[in-house]
Amino acid sequence: MKQAQANIDRVLATGNLEELYPVLGEMRMTPGWHKKRPSLWKEPRTEFQSMHWSYQVGRAALDQAGQWIGTELAERRNTLLYNPVGDNDYDTVRTLVSAYQMIKPGEYARAHRHSPNAMRLVIDAEPGCFTVVDGIKLPMVPGDFLLTPGGCWHSHYNEGKANAYWIDFLDVPLVQLLEPMFYEEHPQGYQPVTTDTETHAFRFPTVDVRPRLVDQAMLDGVKRLTIDTQAHIATVEISYLSPEPGRQVVFVKDTASRILAVTKGSGTGRIGQLDVQWQRGDVIAVPSWTDYSLSAAEPAELVEVSDRPVLQKLALYRQAR
Repeated sequence: MKQAQANIDRVLATGNLEELYPVLGEMRMTPGWHKKRPSLWKEPRTEFQSMHWSYQVGRAALDQAGQWIGTELAERRNTLLYNPVGDNDYDTVRTLVSAYQMIKPGEYARAHRHSPNAMRLVIDAEPGCFTVVDGIKLPMVPGDFLLTPGGCWHSHYNEGKANAYWIDFLDVPLVQLLEPMFYEEHPQGYQPVTTDTETHAFRFPTVDVRPRLVDQAMLDGVKRLTIDTQAHIATVEISYLSPEPGRQVVFVKDTASRILAVTKGSGTGRIGQLDVQWQRGDVIAVPSWTDYSLSAAEPAELVEVSDRPVLQKLALYRQAR
């Protein structure tokens, strides 16, 4: 009570607004009409930039680093694809992070678990590469999409004869913003395999998904197949896209942030003000409320990872008119 009265006396002792402002500032208060920056604006805006990463460059970097860093030291040998916003060296877009990851023959990436959800798109792998999620052994075949729901133990193995490469997607930035982060390393280091299967709700094999995408109707120049992941990962939407070759496909901008990864073919694109030439394995960041278009030079497929479900649940999802 004494401190409160002292603060009241200091406020009442001011003779004008210019004297009042610093007194309020010391109390961690600021008048709404005198704040440093606007808190509302007419339409969405973001500091995140449109970005494009080459798989060939990312793969070369992992091969080079693989000479000096192993899974015993790094646990996960990956290269984060980050957006140059301020001092950020992690987030790809506001709510999602993506990375290229590689595991060499005979290596085992130790088991851990965490609050964020993780997903993996396999780019190159030979037989013998697999991931284990809560004891479930799942093969990693090029083109496969794998789920690791938050809280599940997960580890990776390569018993094949060649390096394996995939693209990681995680909602770590979203969890960091909301702050319910938990992380734990497996007490034994490596979790035991309890189930060995090729068919599971955590695995979307390309041999199953690709025919379903082909069968979709072409709407506005693109075929779209959204796979059912909401029962296991509620924060993201996963869709496969197949643009009509030779046509510029213009997408309606919206409030969702998304990451695109190419699984087949090549082409060009315009992401905001960024012109890109994309091919298999490349990754593209499309921040919220960004105009973008794609032109496939040949039959092509891309995977889209979007935070749209989060915005829909919060009634914040909106498309441009």
